[in-house]
Amino acid sequence: MHRSTFLAGAVAALWSLALNAETITITDIANRQVEVEVPVQRIILGEGRQVYLTAVLDQDNPFQRIVGWREDFNSADPDNYAAYLEKFPEMAKIPTFGGFKDGTFDVEQAVSLKPDVIIMNIESKQATEDAKYIEKLAAAGIPLVYVDFREHPFINTEPSMRLYGQLFGKEDKAEEFIAWRAAEIARVTDVLEQQKPTRPQVFIDRAGGYSEECCMSFGDDNFGKFVELAGGENIAKNIIPATFGNLNPEQIIASNPDHVIVTGGMWEAYVPGGAWVGVGPGQDEAEARRKLEALTHRPAMTGIEAVQNKQMHAIWHQFYNSPYQFVGIQQMAKWLHPELFTELDPEATFKELHQRFLPVEYRPGYWVSLTDAD
Repeated sequence: MHRSTFLAGAVAALWSLALNAETITITDIANRQVEVEVPVQRIILGEGRQVYLTAVLDQDNPFQRIVGWREDFNSADPDNYAAYLEKFPEMAKIPTFGGFKDGTFDVEQAVSLKPDVIIMNIESKQATEDAKYIEKLAAAGIPLVYVDFREHPFINTEPSMRLYGQLFGKEDKAEEFIAWRAAEIARVTDVLEQQKPTRPQVFIDRAGGYSEECCMSFGDDNFGKFVELAGGENIAKNIIPATFGNLNPEQIIASNPDHVIVTGGMWEAYVPGGAWVGVGPGQDEAEARRKLEALTHRPAMTGIEAVQNKQMHAIWHQFYNSPYQFVGIQQMAKWLHPELFTELDPEATFKELHQRFLPVEYRPGYWVSLTDAD
């Protein structure tokens, strides 16, 4: 295409967007009424891993609206970061920010980038209010919107996706994803409702091996809720009062779980050479399985059924922080009730997610189990 023709097309597209722009009032996840001019063209992401969302809606280029983001994607999920960087090298030039919760967010830098909106995770709300960030940004005409895929994902994932759809002017795409996600979850929950199997006891070992501390886990939400939806009983459900918390080794041994599911990732940036289980796209499953087996020797695993029967599994930690949770639920259902889900193929589901909604290709390596070696 001739350069002048390309520029003329770009100008026409921008003019069209300007003509179609309108100011709407949306209700965010914190139940705040926020006025935003949509479709937004310039956004700041309060967490880099919100790309898991922008990629669904802006499949051709998930970074085309992002003018700034928190620097966590590369550290927390380096494998996917590398996959996106290979296809979209311009993402390396996006200005990065510190976090709201740790007080390193730079309001002046944010204002200088002239965003149409800043999208924050709900867990930053208290720190945002304490530092009066909303008032400071509002003085510069910049609205802030809260979303949530981590604290209460089964309450807030769908409305968060709808918020993104409204902001991007892509409501239809958001609804398509929401409907497909719900149908994929129902492939598990409908079977369980019909068959009503005995529910095994499950311990979710959150980021097992990440630190010497044992053991972080989940209460009755996030991965704790994944367990329930997949047909298990989360042993921490009535012990941990919030979404996140800890169990001591004695509580785990006394509960004697039938399965242990460790969440893992490639966390070399945080804990170099750590005992964490390196699962994720393209990872060495044999090495991940070796590290998973090593975690069975911790005091908290002493004599429990899960270890004796090799029902130790590891799964990608970032399912806890993305709208892709349904893939993790399917895989957990396969582990907990293999006889009920012989036809269910979570890997095929994840491939379809990539083919239909994401701009990068699927690569296996997101989960391993000690039973794989049998």
